[in-house]
Amino acid sequence: MRRFGLPLRSAASGLRPRGPRGLRVRLVVAFLLAAAFGALLTAGLTFHRARAAILDRAEETAVADLRTQLDSLAPDLTLPPTAEDLRGLTRQLDQAGGARAWHASASYRGGEPVAASPGTPPVPDELRRAVEDSGRAVHQRTEHDGRPWLALGMPVAYTDDSGSTDKGTGPGTDAGTGTDTDAGTVTDTGPDTDAAPLSGLTVYAAFPLDDDRADIDALVTAAEAGAVPALALALVPALLAARSVLRPVRRLRHGAERIAAGELHTRLDAPGRDELADLTRSFNTMAETLERDAAELRRLEAGARRFAADVAHELRTPLAAMAAVTEVLDEDAASGVLPADTEDAVRLISEEVRALARTVEDLMEVSRFDAKAAPVHREDVDLRTLVTKTLQLRGWAHDERVRADLPEPAPVRVDPRRIDVVLGNLVANALHHGRPPVTVAVRVRGDRVRVTVTDRGPGIPDEALPYVFDRFYKADAARPRSGGSGLGLAIAQENAALHGGTLTAANHPGGGAVFTLTLPSAASSPGTT
Repeated sequence: MRRFGLPLRSAASGLRPRGPRGLRVRLVVAFLLAAAFGALLTAGLTFHRARAAILDRAEETAVADLRTQLDSLAPDLTLPPTAEDLRGLTRQLDQAGGARAWHASASYRGGEPVAASPGTPPVPDELRRAVEDSGRAVHQRTEHDGRPWLALGMPVAYTDDSGSTDKGTGPGTDAGTGTDTDAGTVTDTGPDTDAAPLSGLTVYAAFPLDDDRADIDALVTAAEAGAVPALALALVPALLAARSVLRPVRRLRHGAERIAAGELHTRLDAPGRDELADLTRSFNTMAETLERDAAELRRLEAGARRFAADVAHELRTPLAAMAAVTEVLDEDAASGVLPADTEDAVRLISEEVRALARTVEDLMEVSRFDAKAAPVHREDVDLRTLVTKTLQLRGWAHDERVRADLPEPAPVRVDPRRIDVVLGNLVANALHHGRPPVTVAVRVRGDRVRVTVTDRGPGIPDEALPYVFDRFYKADAARPRSGGSGLGLAIAQENAALHGGTLTAANHPGGGAVFTLTLPSAASSPGTT
């Protein structure tokens, strides 16, 4: 079973929910969530306060109504009352409840409450204890038959005939006499010392809170009904806020795209003083710095190219004269009229002059590439013919170190001289830096013709592969000086690009370097008829 653990974890990770990706969507969602949270918080606080107000009003009204009824009925009750007296009192209270439809019960000195109505709910023990302990009117919300009820407990106190107590008025005797007397006015007694003495009679009343519950449910329904329109209305400012944020962001994106496309003169308006305006001003500062640095780099690059072209041009004339002199000296050295030491010196000078002449010619060619002034004279030829002529002109046609693999016609429209330069450079590099045999293969692939030059040497170091076509690049700085100018591969790549082709370098899996020249076939070349 353990082998199934990893796929299950991968599947679970792939099913993770992803948040919205667009900035507009995220802003709108965040705004709506904040609005919904605020609306819910406000609705919750409002509901809590309204519910408390409704229930407090019901409780206060019920206490006041019960006190009023007891003020009217309690003085007619004889103390101590019998169970029938208590039942008669509660029957009168039930009839006086009116629309409130309460169910009353009464007890004397801690006895069991007596009720006249058979549907009267039992008095909660907590309510009875609270009334006995506090001597005050106490109320409690309960559940009975799945309905909310409000239960009241109210003790009845004595009053004297003179009305000396401040809790009520009515006939009666002082509680200390111990004689029968009428019950005094209802009082909500407390711990203060001026309170009237309790008579021992406690009246309880309970009534359903259906109407109050309906009012509370109406509040909930109204809150729920108002939530959707509130969110719909919040969507409008959310979209406006998202638009105000995204507009400068969109301008910054367009500006960045123009900068990336080379339009370094791009500047953006930065109204306001918020963070996005600061970001826009920073963007403008960056663009200005890039434009200034790019202009300076172009100026330096143009100066360097002009310097190289000027130096190469100025060297051509003296080098031509030097080449003519070295040819004469070469003839003297070949005739044997010069001493051995002088002959060696002459040959060395001749080689260096020819190498310098090649370097100057390469520099002139590079300057023409940089100036976009390199001429291209296209001809319809078979690439196999160009490969064969290149090998013949350089003495490689019968060289065992070089093999040609030319199985099929490969028509192209190219400048023969420039392709000869490319092929000659690639084969020469393979012979000089790799090991034979060097294979030159031509293949046709659709509308492309491909020439590969492969050697059997150690290949190109991986760290040097990205730079082999750079000018004057040397993979090994400690390598002895070669006879080339260091510009051959760079010129070869430029020649390939002039023909709409590519030149790439790689390492063969079996060892050795592979250079691939890809050119359009004659049918797809520009200018083909």
